[in-house]
Amino acid sequence: MAKMHQNIKIQVTTHYLEEQSDINEERFMFAYTITINNTGKIGVQLIGRHWIITDANNSVQEVRGIGVVGEQPRLAPGEGYEYTSGTPLSTPIGTMKGSYQMVTDDGTEFDVPIDEFLLSVPGALH
Repeated sequence: MAKMHQNIKIQVTTHYLEEQSDINEERFMFAYTITINNTGKIGVQLIGRHWIITDANNSVQEVRGIGVVGEQPRLAPGEGYEYTSGTPLSTPIGTMKGSYQMVTDDGTEFDVPIDEFLLSVPGALH
């Protein structure tokens, strides 16, 4: 999936972490890798994040915080940033969506929406 907003391109890949999951305890761990590219003509900094994580039981968890993985990366025009993080679910299938809060070098603040993406144990969906 690739999404473009305000000259910011977001790509997401996900995978199931079987070795960190415990089916008997209803704990399914997923990793997601996000690549952020600044295709614009002005530098931007990621200052915050907001995630909405929903499992197959429609249990919703919201996560807000400063930066991502302890960083607030600045991307000059043409630069990219990639990070990997993770989330547990109590079901083998769920979704995530959200937004990044960004600020340009000239002080303009804007949100970059992140379209919903699927978290799924291999074989859980046919």
